[in-house]
Amino acid sequence: MLGTLTLLLLCQLAGELIARLLHLPVPGPVLGMLLMFGGLLLRGGVPTAVQDTSAGLLRHLSLLFVPAGVGVMVHATRLEAEALPIVVALFGSTLFGVAVTAKVMAALLRRTDVGLEDEPTEGERP
Repeated sequence: MLGTLTLLLLCQLAGELIARLLHLPVPGPVLGMLLMFGGLLLRGGVPTAVQDTSAGLLRHLSLLFVPAGVGVMVHATRLEAEALPIVVALFGSTLFGVAVTAKVMAALLRRTDVGLEDEPTEGERP
Protein backbone atom coordinates (compact mmCIF):
# COMPACT_ATOMS: atom_id res chain seq x y z
CA MET A 1 0.00 0.00 0.00
CA LEU A 2 2.82 2.39 0.82
CA GLY A 3 4.45 1.74 -2.56
CA THR A 4 1.17 2.42 -4.36
CA LEU A 5 0.60 5.66 -2.43
CA THR A 6 4.14 6.66 -3.35
CA LEU A 7 3.37 5.93 -7.00
CA LEU A 8 0.21 8.06 -6.85
CA LEU A 9 2.05 10.95 -5.23
CA LEU A 10 4.94 10.68 -7.69
CA CYS A 11 2.48 10.92 -10.59
CA GLN A 12 0.93 13.97 -8.95
CA LEU A 13 4.38 15.50 -8.40
CA ALA A 14 5.38 14.86 -12.01
CA GLY A 15 2.16 16.48 -13.19
CA GLU A 16 2.76 19.47 -10.93
CA LEU A 17 6.31 19.88 -12.23
CA ILE A 18 5.17 19.68 -15.85
CA ALA A 19 2.39 22.21 -15.25
CA ARG A 20 4.73 24.66 -13.54
CA LEU A 21 7.70 24.28 -15.86
CA LEU A 22 5.61 24.60 -19.02
CA HIS A 23 3.27 27.24 -17.53
CA LEU A 24 0.22 25.18 -18.48
CA PRO A 25 -3.24 26.34 -17.42
CA VAL A 26 -4.02 22.77 -16.27
CA PRO A 27 -3.70 21.74 -12.62
CA GLY A 28 -0.75 19.49 -11.86
CA PRO A 29 -2.84 16.72 -10.29
CA VAL A 30 -4.88 16.47 -13.50
CA LEU A 31 -1.68 16.02 -15.52
CA GLY A 32 -0.51 13.49 -12.96
CA MET A 33 -3.76 11.58 -13.37
CA LEU A 34 -3.23 11.56 -17.14
CA LEU A 35 0.34 10.29 -16.64
CA MET A 36 -0.97 7.53 -14.39
CA PHE A 37 -3.67 6.66 -16.92
CA GLY A 38 -1.08 6.49 -19.71
CA GLY A 39 1.14 4.26 -17.60
CA LEU A 40 -1.75 1.93 -16.85
CA LEU A 41 -2.64 1.81 -20.56
CA LEU A 42 0.94 0.91 -21.44
CA ARG A 43 0.96 -1.74 -18.73
CA GLY A 44 -2.27 -3.19 -20.06
CA GLY A 45 -4.29 -3.08 -16.87
CA VAL A 46 -4.57 -1.93 -13.29
CA PRO A 47 -2.48 -3.87 -10.75
CA THR A 48 -4.32 -5.31 -7.77
CA ALA A 49 -2.28 -3.16 -5.36
CA VAL A 50 -3.39 0.01 -7.15
CA GLN A 51 -7.02 -1.17 -7.12
CA ASP A 52 -6.88 -1.90 -3.39
CA THR A 53 -5.23 1.41 -2.50
CA SER A 54 -7.58 3.45 -4.67
CA ALA A 55 -10.59 1.65 -3.18
CA GLY A 56 -9.32 2.57 0.30
CA LEU A 57 -8.92 6.21 -0.71
CA LEU A 58 -12.39 6.30 -2.24
CA ARG A 59 -13.91 4.80 0.92
CA HIS A 60 -12.63 7.80 2.88
CA LEU A 61 -13.14 10.43 0.17
CA SER A 62 -15.61 12.40 2.29
CA LEU A 63 -12.79 13.31 4.69
CA LEU A 64 -11.08 15.21 1.89
CA PHE A 65 -14.00 17.67 1.78
CA VAL A 66 -13.49 18.79 5.39
CA PRO A 67 -10.80 21.41 4.51
CA ALA A 68 -13.03 22.82 1.76
CA GLY A 69 -15.94 23.09 4.18
CA VAL A 70 -13.74 24.86 6.72
CA GLY A 71 -12.56 27.26 4.01
CA VAL A 72 -16.15 28.12 3.13
CA MET A 73 -16.94 28.84 6.79
CA VAL A 74 -13.80 30.96 7.25
CA HIS A 75 -14.58 33.07 4.17
CA ALA A 76 -18.36 33.26 4.69
CA THR A 77 -18.35 37.09 4.85
CA ARG A 78 -16.50 37.31 1.53
CA LEU A 79 -18.93 34.84 -0.01
CA GLU A 80 -21.84 36.97 1.21
CA ALA A 81 -20.28 40.11 -0.27
CA GLU A 82 -19.78 38.43 -3.64
CA ALA A 83 -22.93 36.31 -3.66
CA LEU A 84 -24.43 37.82 -6.83
CA PRO A 85 -21.39 37.17 -9.09
CA ILE A 86 -21.07 33.68 -7.65
CA VAL A 87 -24.74 32.86 -8.29
CA VAL A 88 -24.58 34.31 -11.81
CA ALA A 89 -21.43 32.31 -12.56
CA LEU A 90 -22.93 29.09 -11.22
CA PHE A 91 -26.19 29.56 -13.08
CA GLY A 92 -24.47 30.58 -16.32
CA SER A 93 -21.97 27.73 -16.22
CA THR A 94 -24.75 25.24 -15.52
CA LEU A 95 -26.76 26.49 -18.48
CA PHE A 96 -23.65 26.41 -20.65
CA GLY A 97 -22.89 22.85 -19.55
CA VAL A 98 -26.42 21.70 -20.31
CA ALA A 99 -26.33 23.38 -23.73
CA VAL A 100 -22.97 21.81 -24.63
CA THR A 101 -24.20 18.41 -23.47
CA ALA A 102 -27.32 18.76 -25.63
CA LYS A 103 -25.26 19.75 -28.68
CA VAL A 104 -22.85 16.84 -28.18
CA MET A 105 -25.77 14.42 -27.72
CA ALA A 106 -27.47 15.72 -30.87
CA ALA A 107 -24.22 15.35 -32.83
CA LEU A 108 -23.73 11.81 -31.56
CA LEU A 109 -27.32 10.89 -32.39
CA ARG A 110 -26.86 12.22 -35.93
CA ARG A 111 -23.62 10.30 -36.23
CA THR A 112 -25.22 7.00 -35.19
CA ASP A 113 -28.31 7.55 -37.39
CA VAL A 114 -30.59 7.28 -34.37
CA GLY A 115 -32.43 10.54 -34.17
CA LEU A 116 -35.58 11.92 -32.71
CA GLU A 117 -37.25 11.65 -36.11
CA ASP A 118 -37.33 7.86 -35.59
CA GLU A 119 -39.78 8.27 -32.70
CA PRO A 120 -43.30 7.07 -33.48
CA THR A 121 -45.95 9.73 -33.92
CA GLU A 122 -49.16 9.88 -31.92
CA GLY A 123 -51.08 7.82 -34.49
CA GLU A 124 -48.42 5.08 -34.61
CA ARG A 125 -48.10 4.48 -30.87
CA PRO A 126 -49.62 1.25 -29.58
